[in-house]
Amino acid sequence: MRYDLHDFRVFSNIAEEKNLTRGAARSYLSVPAASQRIKHLEEALGLKLLLRSPQGVELTEAGKVYLEHARKIFAQIELLNSDLQLLGSGVSGRLKVLANTTGITEFLPPVLHDYLPKFPRVKIDLRERLSEEAARAVLDGAADLCLISGNVPTEGLECRVFLTSRLVVVTPPAHPLGARSSLHFADILDEELVSLLDGAVTQEFLRQQALRLHRELKVRVQVAGFEAIFRMVEAGVAIAVVPEVLVQRMNERGTVNVCQLEDEWAYREYQLCARNFSALPLYAREFIETVERHARTLQRDRATGSNL
Repeated sequence: MRYDLHDFRVFSNIAEEKNLTRGAARSYLSVPAASQRIKHLEEALGLKLLLRSPQGVELTEAGKVYLEHARKIFAQIELLNSDLQLLGSGVSGRLKVLANTTGITEFLPPVLHDYLPKFPRVKIDLRERLSEEAARAVLDGAADLCLISGNVPTEGLECRVFLTSRLVVVTPPAHPLGARSSLHFADILDEELVSLLDGAVTQEFLRQQALRLHRELKVRVQVAGFEAIFRMVEAGVAIAVVPEVLVQRMNERGTVNVCQLEDEWAYREYQLCARNFSALPLYAREFIETVERHARTLQRDRATGSNL
């Protein structure tokens, strides 16, 4: 079966107008010519697409399916034209991305280092948000993409898992908990912690987990980033909860002990979410591909035991 774009257009116009005469006029055809085209289309498909009546036309089930695919085809053609125009004139645009703390501090710096030189006229508006807030903003149209983790409602969004990891506890070498290979979050709530500043996404997430256990975090020192947290633990100040991917990069010399958190919420699937990936402009789809490429490299390095 060979499909004709003009058939798609004529049928779509008639279906949207719910009237053969108006649909034919939109298609710049006479009514007999439009009717004949639909008749030939139905014969070629072996299916009835339209039910005609004095009140107008009504779609059959086959007609509804045909219309749905016609709309998708025209949307893809428009996207193709847009992408080609961008390539011809030099790609420019603005991409609003929301991410949690780990996304901003660990995943995105090397991604942006790779991406931005290829798209010098694309502006990235990157902001830190709790995963749930980020997903809601994308759903509401306030952002183009989000990088999230954890059990977050994503109904109405398209999501791709690009990395799996977990939160771990890091301790100074001489700390009593350092001899354990794994523990639960409740086991560390009597310990003093090094944490991010109040308002940081990861800090707020851990505070919420403590509140669910009717406890509060015993924060000894607060700092502005994961690098500082790691150095504080390394110096023996206190213990901390950090993303495993961070430890891979920072614990190259084995100066801290690492304990797996056994709590279910500590296992993290990191997802990229958008309302419709295929409808995003070329530069946004290239950004997604860059994120996924770096994530594959990270997973491969973890599997082989190498450090980033």
